[in-house]
Amino acid sequence: MIEIMRSNNPVSLSYAQSLLKDLGIHCMIADQGMSILEGSIGILQRRLLVDKDRADEARQTLRDAGLGDELK
Repeated sequence: MIEIMRSNNPVSLSYAQSLLKDLGIHCMIADQGMSILEGSIGILQRRLLVDKDRADEARQTLRDAGLGDELK
């Protein structure tokens, strides 16, 4: 799996994850445990990971959905 997105915004991450799952693209949000430890400060970003072979499709999907600024 490779990182395609990094964000402090849980809404953006959830939206991105939902879009990808609807297309059957396996994804996961990493670092959720660390972000919980830091509290509500919002310093630590969470990473959206996808299967390497579907990364290009996932990036295009997120660009089309208006999340291109948060892509890695």
